[in-house]
Amino acid sequence: MKKIQLTLIALTSLLFACKEKPKNTNALGQPDIVPVKIASVSSLGVTNSIQATGLVATENEANYAFKIGGVISKILVEEGQFFKKGQLLATLNTTEIVAGLAQADLGVDKAKRDYARAVNLYKDSVFTLEQLQNTRTALEVAKKTSEATAFNYRYAKIYAASDGFVTKKVASVGEVVGGGMPVLMTSSTQNSDSYLLKVGVTDQEWAGIKAGQQAVINLDGYPDQTFQATVLRKLQSADASIGSFQVELKLQLGNLRPAIGMFGKAAIQTNVSQNATAIPFSALVEADGEKGFIFTPIGKDRVKKVPVTILKFDNKNVYLKDKLEGVEQIVTSNSAYLNEQSTVKIIK
Repeated sequence: MKKIQLTLIALTSLLFACKEKPKNTNALGQPDIVPVKIASVSSLGVTNSIQATGLVATENEANYAFKIGGVISKILVEEGQFFKKGQLLATLNTTEIVAGLAQADLGVDKAKRDYARAVNLYKDSVFTLEQLQNTRTALEVAKKTSEATAFNYRYAKIYAASDGFVTKKVASVGEVVGGGMPVLMTSSTQNSDSYLLKVGVTDQEWAGIKAGQQAVINLDGYPDQTFQATVLRKLQSADASIGSFQVELKLQLGNLRPAIGMFGKAAIQTNVSQNATAIPFSALVEADGEKGFIFTPIGKDRVKKVPVTILKFDNKNVYLKDKLEGVEQIVTSNSAYLNEQSTVKIIK
């Protein structure tokens, strides 16, 4: 019985000891001291930038089609294939067109004979002037019909108007297509700087963007590279399908040729600057969206937790919207191990 009482007394003493143990102490009950570094708060002029995402396209896109309808005989390129200016891309079955051209030529020959006969008969006073003029008109109509048929025959073949590549084949060999119906969708690569990044922005962002502003681009296909770009133009109406305003950025890629439709991220410099408080990444804790916290030293061994609002960040600093009134220094190291009960030691 005495052993049981002694055991209960020991457990009770241990519980009271654990309860009375102060926070932030080590196993010996001594306060944990967290070494920290501090820095003075600095304010910098920050150029605002607009973050946007979009897809790679080209400045000149063309949908090739036949002028007249018919049956597709050949398509000589595949999707993704590059072609040169003047290269033959597709042809129609020309059986019907050749027959029409021959018929038009025969019509011209007949009209010439009729006119020659009418001239002789007019000289013999058998034909009137009106009849002579009518045969002359018939000859001219036959010639124009032959020219139109020959023109259509030339456009029964599709030739490339510039260097480029096929982005999509809309039709296939054997299909019947109407005049003007797209057969090949292409993108031009006539110039090395013809690539664009088409991004979507909000209405407020659209209003702050001007042609000629600079941008920095990251493409998913080239994660280790950054590219420069310039705002080429901004469209004057919203894209109803995605509900945003479109801005086209002209990419500077050198000899690089990315795939059309590649995803890219843009940081557009709006040339509007504002003062912001700059802090290192290590000073920020518990960041969630635009919200976060920093610690500022109080006295020699205490810290205070201060809420902040994030404006933006770059590779070196985090920029805050807050002016941090009354805060002259911030903790820049070991912030993740601190709370307002922590004992700190400021080191240089």
